[in-house]
Amino acid sequence: MSYYLRELAVESSADAERELAALGIDPFSIRVLVPKMVHRLLLVMGTNDEETALLKQEMLALGGDVAVARGNWGLSADEKAFILMGTEKQLVSLCKRLASRPFNFPLLAREIQRTIDVLANPCRTWRFGERILDLSRRPAIMGILNVTPDSFSDGNRFVSVPRAIERALEMEAEGADIIDIGGESTRPNAQPVSLQEEMDRVMPVLEGVRGTLTVPVSIDTYKASVAREALAAGAEIINDISAMTFDDGMREVLAASDAGLVMMHSRGRPLDMQKNTAYKSIMGEISEFFHAALDRAAQAGIAAERIVIDPGIGFGKSGAGNLEILRRLRELAVLNRPILVGPSRKTFIGQTLGSEVGDRLYGTAAAVAVAVMNGALLLRVHDVREMRDVADMTAALCGPAASP
Repeated sequence: MSYYLRELAVESSADAERELAALGIDPFSIRVLVPKMVHRLLLVMGTNDEETALLKQEMLALGGDVAVARGNWGLSADEKAFILMGTEKQLVSLCKRLASRPFNFPLLAREIQRTIDVLANPCRTWRFGERILDLSRRPAIMGILNVTPDSFSDGNRFVSVPRAIERALEMEAEGADIIDIGGESTRPNAQPVSLQEEMDRVMPVLEGVRGTLTVPVSIDTYKASVAREALAAGAEIINDISAMTFDDGMREVLAASDAGLVMMHSRGRPLDMQKNTAYKSIMGEISEFFHAALDRAAQAGIAAERIVIDPGIGFGKSGAGNLEILRRLRELAVLNRPILVGPSRKTFIGQTLGSEVGDRLYGTAAAVAVAVMNGALLLRVHDVREMRDVADMTAALCGPAASP
């Protein structure tokens, strides 16, 4: 007699349901078994010795475990960081036990349950103004329109207003869901431009596409004055590489509008952001950055449903760091906001493949595919037609399995 074994790729409840249904298991049993098949690793920070010991005891009793660390993440000497390891069923059972325990365990139980719920049903809509972008059917493509003479990829190609307007319409026809207009290069070592110069580059193009494009226009700026004028002229989204930290007035502008907001992670400004690209935990720092940024937005009166997060590929990261972000992108899903990724033609692709900017199409396609596989719902790209196909095909490959 011989045996046949294979590993099952089960990363979600949908995957588990698919495999159980394929075996002909009845619907009631499927509902019972699914939480036992989905495994979660949750990092928890800030407990003390007594709390951590109790949590480890509880998880061991449930068949899971806790990996405890000391002195990491910038915590104080009496604080702990640990990893909860268990199936969804075990973690839900832990929540029930913690609900009646002392300390802040009822609060922790609510946070664990909220996290499980978010991971099972991630946010797939982006609401701003009168629009609701449904990101559940396929990822959205944000077409890049740089109207700058010194863009790393499109330098001087679209500085002519008629040519820029023509390119915006081309990208819409190629399948772009959003057109992102930028009037200041933010590539590494780029020199900042004056407020007036940025306005002179952006506003004529924005006014030229107003009423012509049917898709929303985004303005790539960190300046509050540019954002205010652009929104008044018809822009619907502000794409801020600083997550509203470079200009204090940006929060007021966004709070007074109903525009969409892309908040990006970066270290420093373009002139110096590549001087420090070492991280103790790159995903840990990015996650903490967005927790704080979302809190600031909420305090300013900016609804979470209007916000998309961008981990900032190429902004204060090494080549290896950018690759790690793409591989671990799904860790940001717990923030419950749609994730935008902008890998298009960037330096890390050239470093990996030894290619110049104009020869990075296939490298960009690979990065886009991995980003979509790992949860990206929006892709900021130059090559709209090609990346539309890449994103759609990847989403189809990663979607629910169709019946044969």
